[in-house]
Amino acid sequence: MNAPWKSGIPGNRDPFAAYICDDAALDVLRPVVIEMGWPPEKCNKGGLRNAVQSLSVSASPAILVVDLSESGDPLNDINALAEVCEPGTVVIAIGQVNDVRLYRDLLSSGIHDYLLKPLNAQAVHDALNGALAVFTSPKGGDAEGIKRHISTAVVGTRGGVGASTIATSLAWLFSDQHSAPTALLDLDVHFGTGALALDLEPGRGLTDAIDNPSRIDGLFIERAMIRANDNLSILSAEAPISQPLMTDGAAFVQLEEEFRQAFEMTVIDLPRNMLINFPHLLADVNLVLLTCELTLASARDTIRILSWLKTNAAHAHPMVVVNKHQSGVAEISKADFEASIERKIDFAIPYDIKAASNAAKLGQVFTEANKNSKATATIKQIAERIMGASEDDLASITEEKKSLLGGFDLKSLLAKKDKSKADAEPAE
Repeated sequence: MNAPWKSGIPGNRDPFAAYICDDAALDVLRPVVIEMGWPPEKCNKGGLRNAVQSLSVSASPAILVVDLSESGDPLNDINALAEVCEPGTVVIAIGQVNDVRLYRDLLSSGIHDYLLKPLNAQAVHDALNGALAVFTSPKGGDAEGIKRHISTAVVGTRGGVGASTIATSLAWLFSDQHSAPTALLDLDVHFGTGALALDLEPGRGLTDAIDNPSRIDGLFIERAMIRANDNLSILSAEAPISQPLMTDGAAFVQLEEEFRQAFEMTVIDLPRNMLINFPHLLADVNLVLLTCELTLASARDTIRILSWLKTNAAHAHPMVVVNKHQSGVAEISKADFEASIERKIDFAIPYDIKAASNAAKLGQVFTEANKNSKATATIKQIAERIMGASEDDLASITEEKKSLLGGFDLKSLLAKKDKSKADAEPAE
C-alpha cells in the first residue's frame, strides 16, 4: 500500500535510526548502515517499545528500522508507533514470526517492508535501498505522465434511499471490474456503513484525520486507510455518538487532495448534512450522483439540491439516479418526477430486497454478492458511464436543465396522488 504516494526526504531530520532487540541482529545491521553512509551509533539497543519512548520526545528519522520480536501485539504496537512518528517516516519492521497474514497486515498498516530473523546482510541492504528510493521516486506515476482522476460524490436526497449501497458498489466496481486504484471516503462519521458493507473494521483513520488535520499526508493516508482489495482502500469511522463532530472541514479537503495524488478514482459517500455544513467539499468533485426515490419528499429535495449545486458547485455535473425502483408501485410516477425536476432521470435501479439481504448475509457489497441481478447490471452501467468520462465529456453525462424550481407543482402531484387513491377504492 506504499507505492502510489511518495514524499520528499526531509532536510532537517536524521536520515536513519534503528531500534533492535538482540546483538546478533545489530551485528548484521551496523556494517550495512556504515556502507550506506549513516552513523552506526544510530543503531540502538531495544525494540519497538524503546522506539516509541524515544520518538515521543525527539524528531523521527527519515528511515526507521524497528524490531517487533518482543511485541505481543505487533499491529496495535505499530499503531502506537504511528502516533509518535512524524509524517514522511518510512518504517522497516524486523521480526521472527514467519506468517504471511501478519506480513500483509503490516504492509496494509503502512510498514514499508518486513524482514525475518535471522537477518541477512543482502536483504537488509536491499530493504534500506528500497526505503531510500521512496524519497526519490516520482509521485503518482509522474514518470508516465499526468493521470486523470475522477472524484464522485454520492448524495442521498432522503435517508434510506440507498446512497451508501451505491457508493460502496461503485467503488468496488471501479477497483475490481476496471482495475482502477480507488479510494472510498465515508463521511458519515458516526453512523457510516461503508466498512460494514465491506465486512471490515473501520479503524481510527478518519477520526485521527479530523483530530489532527496537519498530520495528513501520503504516509498518514497509507497507514490510516483499510484495504478492501488490491485496488480499493476505504477511510471511514464509527465515532462515539456522545462526541459531536468538531471540525471546520479542513481535514476532509486535505484527504481529497491526497486521494487525487494517490488514486485514479475517489468515491465520497456524502451525507446531506455534510453537504450543507461543508460546501467546500465539492470544490474538486467532478460528478455528484444524486440518489433519490419516487416520492414527493424526494422530488422536492432533488430540486433543492440540484438548485444548490447549480449555485454552489456549478463545475460538478449532477447525475440523477432513482434507487429501489418499482414500476406501478411508486408514490409518484417516473414521468411526474421528471416533469417536476425538469430533467430526465439518468438511471433507475430496480428494487431487489432479496439481493440486498443476500449481500448483508455474505458481508459483501451489493454488486459483488449479486453479480447476475438486474440491479447490479444497472449499477455496472453507471460505473461504466463514470469510468468512460473525461474532463471534456463530463458535461455530456447529464442533460442541460431549465429552471430547477419553476416546474415543481407539489399541489398538482398531491392531487394526482389523491385521485389515484380514490380510483383504487371500491365504490360503496
